[in-house]
Amino acid sequence: MAKESNLKKEFASKDVQRMRNLITGKAGDRVGIQSGYEKSRQDHKEGDEWEENGKLWTIKNGIKQTITKFDKLKRLVVMPYKCPSCEKPMSLNDLNKKMYSLHGVCFDCVIERETRLKIEGKYEQYEKKILNINKNDLLTDLEAGLEQWVNEKDTFVSEDGVVESWSSTNNNKEVYKEIKQRLKKLKDEEI
Repeated sequence: MAKESNLKKEFASKDVQRMRNLITGKAGDRVGIQSGYEKSRQDHKEGDEWEENGKLWTIKNGIKQTITKFDKLKRLVVMPYKCPSCEKPMSLNDLNKKMYSLHGVCFDCVIERETRLKIEGKYEQYEKKILNINKNDLLTDLEAGLEQWVNEKDTFVSEDGVVESWSSTNNNKEVYKEIKQRLKKLKDEEI
């Protein structure tokens, strides 16, 4: 004679309805009535941006993500998996890293662009443009260092704790103006 099981479990109708909802893909549907506080719910789609609890949010690839002030910086620094121009996968090598940081595309795209410019006879103009941009960036850095030098106070603390003032014999403001004029002339000159 078969022994009967003493396990008897009853499922409430809301439990059965919840399982049906899960199986049919309606996981968000409600199975009961609840009283009290109910949070207002907003449905967002791919690419929507909204503010919640003092943060900016978006949905990318179906995942809710925060938008930070560093997202633009990340796009500049982090190399993507595929080239934005040719859509080919970008391997993580030194050539692709360098060309992506300079031109925003893979090494192969830069080679193709420069080859096309050489064929069209426009490469020298392109090269001069890049050299002028680099020169102007260097001069801007020098100008910032010069301004820091002029605004710097020449005081030092000795080993004894005495504050010493070392004033230079030449006038820093005059030197600053002269160097600033020379830097401006250099910026205006084309290579």
